[in-house]
Amino acid sequence: MPQLIVAFVTGLLFAIGLVVADMTNPQRIINFLDVAGAWDPTLLGVVGGAVITAAIGNLFVRRRGQPMFAESFAVPMKELIDRRLLLGAALFGIGWGMAGYCPAPALTGSAFMNSATWIFLISMLTGMAIFSWRFERPAR
Repeated sequence: MPQLIVAFVTGLLFAIGLVVADMTNPQRIINFLDVAGAWDPTLLGVVGGAVITAAIGNLFVRRRGQPMFAESFAVPMKELIDRRLLLGAALFGIGWGMAGYCPAPALTGSAFMNSATWIFLISMLTGMAIFSWRFERPAR
């Protein structure tokens, strides 16, 4: 139960940060990607702040023997950059540039009941379901 509470509070804090930084506004993201036009560097500041915060937090976490609310640290073990990873990253980037949303801002932005956000979320969840059905089924 403490893990769920920590996850909820962390997610809520992240969502509030996205709203305060106006990262739930797809036009802000699209303008960031428009380096030859109406470029908006706000996202750069948000990412920079996140990297600095994560780096400082990582220093404290590495000093601990184990997490406070789990048995062990969840560290990705796969280091291979393969075709599927590159294709997924490209599709993510294309979708992000076209819609101005990625999953976290879209989920947070759904609270504002914007129809474009809901269309994106439904499309994203459909794509995730298709991927899961197609690639993560047990072999027969």
